[in-house]
Amino acid sequence: MHKKVTLKPTKEKSILRRHPWVFSGAIKNIEQGIINGDIVEIINNKGRFLGYGHYNEGSIAVRLFEFNAVEVNESYWKLKLERAIQHRLTSLNINQHNNIYRLVHAEGDDMPGCIIDVYNNVMVIQFHSIGMWRLRSQFAKILAKLMPEIDVIYDKSENTIPGSFKQEFNVKNEYLLKKVDDKQIVATENSNQFIINWETGQKTGFFIDQRENRKLLAAMSKDKKVLNTFCYSGGFSIYALNAGAKEVHSLDSSKKAMELVEENIALLDKKLQQKHKSITQDAMDYIKNLPEDFDIIILDPPAFAKHIKSKNKAVQGYKRLNTRAIEKVKSGGLIFTFSCSQVIDNELFKHIILSASIVANRKVSILHQLHQPQDHPVNIYHPESEYLKGLVIKVY
Repeated sequence: MHKKVTLKPTKEKSILRRHPWVFSGAIKNIEQGIINGDIVEIINNKGRFLGYGHYNEGSIAVRLFEFNAVEVNESYWKLKLERAIQHRLTSLNINQHNNIYRLVHAEGDDMPGCIIDVYNNVMVIQFHSIGMWRLRSQFAKILAKLMPEIDVIYDKSENTIPGSFKQEFNVKNEYLLKKVDDKQIVATENSNQFIINWETGQKTGFFIDQRENRKLLAAMSKDKKVLNTFCYSGGFSIYALNAGAKEVHSLDSSKKAMELVEENIALLDKKLQQKHKSITQDAMDYIKNLPEDFDIIILDPPAFAKHIKSKNKAVQGYKRLNTRAIEKVKSGGLIFTFSCSQVIDNELFKHIILSASIVANRKVSILHQLHQPQDHPVNIYHPESEYLKGLVIKVY
């Protein structure tokens, strides 16, 4: 039996629509003895069962993973993970040419607070809730049996678990499975090779969510001069070079990121390496003085707004960045522009690009509307899980 969290009258409406978050202001009573990360039973003011979730102190007090009265045990989690694996096997073409993918996408796979990425024979888990983190050993045991080809399972949650819980539970990055001593590997995405360092790389080691958008860029890059801003490890740059781009410039303010770019460029043929230039500089400043001879500009900045309080500031940042790019891109050129800020929805992002186009005073057409790929599924009851939005625009 799980301890109960009781909601205030009428506060069950969002849960009846299967939204998985319970905010602290909706809670009437918390049964004594509940600690952070416990599985709790959510009931309404009249005692009606609503679902199970992980409790933790904070604004989002409970993250629900189940809306039916079932037994939550190892078999329960095994079934969830089997479903996630099956979805990837049927929706992705996983083979030696394409072995980078997301296995579990938090709310998108009904496992709030859990991200699992796969790089060939390496699995990296990042927990964002202490409840899911407390299940890490159980998950590793299940996954090792379900996917015997995996040699490494690395828990990289030290910087994603909120600080108070990190101290309370002494959360550290650690290996849950380690059959080999490697700390980095070469993995492949649509036949493009990348060095993945899961211990020191950003996120889990790579930005998997841009896979289909990189593929689209490749289809448009032949004989083009390309600028890849906020490039991190150079994903878009590698695709463009392999697709026959005339010249590719990779730009990032991080010296460490540019070192990763150089490592990935070194995997290419010498002739392709000669078509590449690395630039360590602030993107906003660099684009301001950009020569107007780039056929394609990629704008893939980090999240300008991680909280609703930062929304207005983020809007102005996206507008300023896109205005400069629209002003500078070659006539007839393309801009791949993105936002991964959860609080900036599709309509708002499109309005930002409209405002930037008006300020830049150039003719602009939308060619493609871009999203996260199928291994980052969006829970229809949880629109917040659709975080990546993008546009390909043509500028005259």
